[in-house]
Amino acid sequence: MPPIVYLPLDERPCNAKFPLQIAAASDLELIAPPRAILGEKKLPADTAAIADWLLEKTAHADVLIVSLDTLVYGGIVPSRLHRLSVEECRKRLQTIIEFKKRNPKLRIYAFNLIMRAPSYCSNDEEPDYYAEYGFQLARYGWLQDKQAREGLTEGEMLEWEQILSTLPQPVLQDFIGRRRINTTVNKMAVDLTKEGAIDFLIIPLDDNAKYGYSSSEQRQLLLQVEEHRLLDRVHLYPGADEIGSTLFARVFCEIKNYQPEINIRYSSTAGPLVIPKYEDRSLGESLKCQITAAGGFISDHAAEADFVLMVNSPPVGQYDMAEAPQSFGERHAAYFSEVNIREFAQAIRRYANKGAMVALADVATCNGSDELLMKLLSAAGLLPCLSAYAAWNTSGNTLGTVIAHAIVESYYRNTEGYRNPERARNSESFYLSRLLEDWGYQAIIRTEIAQNHLEVLGGNYFDIAAIHDQVSDLIRSKMAAFIEQYLQDLRPTRIRLEHVELPWKRLFEVGFDLSIEAD
Repeated sequence: MPPIVYLPLDERPCNAKFPLQIAAASDLELIAPPRAILGEKKLPADTAAIADWLLEKTAHADVLIVSLDTLVYGGIVPSRLHRLSVEECRKRLQTIIEFKKRNPKLRIYAFNLIMRAPSYCSNDEEPDYYAEYGFQLARYGWLQDKQAREGLTEGEMLEWEQILSTLPQPVLQDFIGRRRINTTVNKMAVDLTKEGAIDFLIIPLDDNAKYGYSSSEQRQLLLQVEEHRLLDRVHLYPGADEIGSTLFARVFCEIKNYQPEINIRYSSTAGPLVIPKYEDRSLGESLKCQITAAGGFISDHAAEADFVLMVNSPPVGQYDMAEAPQSFGERHAAYFSEVNIREFAQAIRRYANKGAMVALADVATCNGSDELLMKLLSAAGLLPCLSAYAAWNTSGNTLGTVIAHAIVESYYRNTEGYRNPERARNSESFYLSRLLEDWGYQAIIRTEIAQNHLEVLGGNYFDIAAIHDQVSDLIRSKMAAFIEQYLQDLRPTRIRLEHVELPWKRLFEVGFDLSIEAD
């Protein structure tokens, strides 16, 4: 079949590279625009050039996976900063109809975020005023939504009045006005789905919570979706940077006529009921959303499953949930009593010994791996028992990534007669990349550099532009040491690590190329 065309959410590896790496572990081809026409953090992509590229590439394609945030605004961060009118947004979005007119057989899988409102003061990815008023803006949305749904306590009402008296009206109007436009674009996308221009749509809630702007906007959109009877074609759930991988997995399943059955096993009894940090629903419900969107089905029994998804789950959620850089002693007391990683590790070994394919979603902590578990698995020689792994940023980011990879890998594990060494190496390379980035970099190396090296080098966490090459070399050396120390059972001498970079010239995310030498 012709290549699947893909427009990523932005230029970072999680969006521009991960889906292509998962596709390389299959026999399908996924193509994306050249880096030169994508944006750079706050600098929008060249939307006109992207539209031209898409028109050319979709003319003879069967499938398009498209980020509407990039098509309309030029990327995820520009979607939070733009000054486009509704009509300008509508015009850019209408390009979708042109794709279909020129190629009626084209199936379009689209996604467009509900804009986030982080509850901290930083303008790194937000408007400049967010450095001073970010917390108040987020809190205003939280209180407004809670008031509409349940009412406010006396203390909360006083807090809301105080925010209204101190938050500059131009700031509030600018922020709410942009949200209103972005919500209108999401409503337009739902309408395009109703009309058949979009075949399948995901509207992810980016960094959300139980109350807030995202919760309110989600309810508006769900009412529209239900009214148009589109619940089977429009999905809304927490997520963002993993959606490209999720939609590739869905397309893969449809092309292969494959509905993988997935058995879920938690490390904590409380795990499925916990609401993870940065999300609005329980982990168990998020898993249903992620698996369904990717084309899978939750199996009741491991013996019937195409793979077992081991979920290292947090025993407590929201603000009490641990962050990866925290030491074990700094975690909430529930991590000492309501998680049993020994039994969890034993289960991984047992499933593997029975011949089951095992994938690990490590979501016990945010922004990186649970070091306690990963050190245990490494020391016990259990890393070779895993076929897919993720542990980055939010729970939704991790779940979508590992589920997509595991779905693709499980298909070839269960397809007799399919032997392709290159495909198998690509799949293993992506697994090793996740170990190296999510565990090695996010949980260990990033913190070491921030605490021990940045000040000496003359940089800060959000700006290492002037010292990029020095920091990249330091990261590479630390990654090599990590591979040698912790991946000893995965034949580390085969691993080749190249082109380490920090794509947004900050420490938060890293990019690199990892390959495995052929035996």
